[in-house]
Amino acid sequence: MALIAVLWLVAALSIVLGSLSAAMRQETRMMSAKREMVVAQAFGDAAIQLVLQKLRAADRAPDTWAQVAVEYEGRQVQVQIVPLSGLIDLNRADAPLLSRMLSVAGGLSPDGALTTAQAIIAARQQRDSAGALFRFEAEEDLMKVPGITYDLYARLIPLLTVEGRGSSKVNPNAAPVPVLAVLAHGNQRVAEVIHSKRIEGAVGIDMSGLDASLTDTSVSSRAKLTAIIPLDSVSFAHVSRVVDVATVAADGSPWVTFRLSSSLKIAPSRN
Repeated sequence: MALIAVLWLVAALSIVLGSLSAAMRQETRMMSAKREMVVAQAFGDAAIQLVLQKLRAADRAPDTWAQVAVEYEGRQVQVQIVPLSGLIDLNRADAPLLSRMLSVAGGLSPDGALTTAQAIIAARQQRDSAGALFRFEAEEDLMKVPGITYDLYARLIPLLTVEGRGSSKVNPNAAPVPVLAVLAHGNQRVAEVIHSKRIEGAVGIDMSGLDASLTDTSVSSRAKLTAIIPLDSVSFAHVSRVVDVATVAADGSPWVTFRLSSSLKIAPSRN
């Protein structure tokens, strides 16, 4: 009986030690991942600052979607520049554009997309105690609208802005691929062809595949800059800054920053 008790005790201690060892390894991996993310955020924001310096030195606001490579501390970082005129403004977009977005990017049925678009517009028509119209202060405010679930919001967030202060439509020259797909009635091929020609620097790109009723040529001094930093073969840190490159901040900074954010993206499997 004593031998059996000893064996049980040894087995129990082995299980406890194994659990502690696994927990320590997990914690070590988590700390390593957090450290990598902090380093990536620093590199990403430094790359964005360098791009902003070039834009400010050129004394011009970006008017088309662009991607530039920036080298910082021996590491190359890709920075995407998206003028806010190329995104869908929650505070200005009309029902047809909102409905198309909810259908194409959100995956809602035509009736569901129209109902939800009308709910967004109804929310914008509400007034506060001072009589001012409601305004979406952040993209996350969209989840306050009836019918907007988190999953739907997550599908829409890459297409949205609340800081555009411009047109109710979209400038296709400034639009990223997901927005181009919305303008192309969901035809991803049309969006990708336009995007590839844009990357090649082609002039006079054919935009006939896009819905002209949802587009214009508006420009904005505001843009979203996103640095993409690879962490490993499948994961990337995205560091974003929404700025007005034509306005000097109250503290003397050569541009005004409205929002900073970072996220972890996993590349889709080829399988």
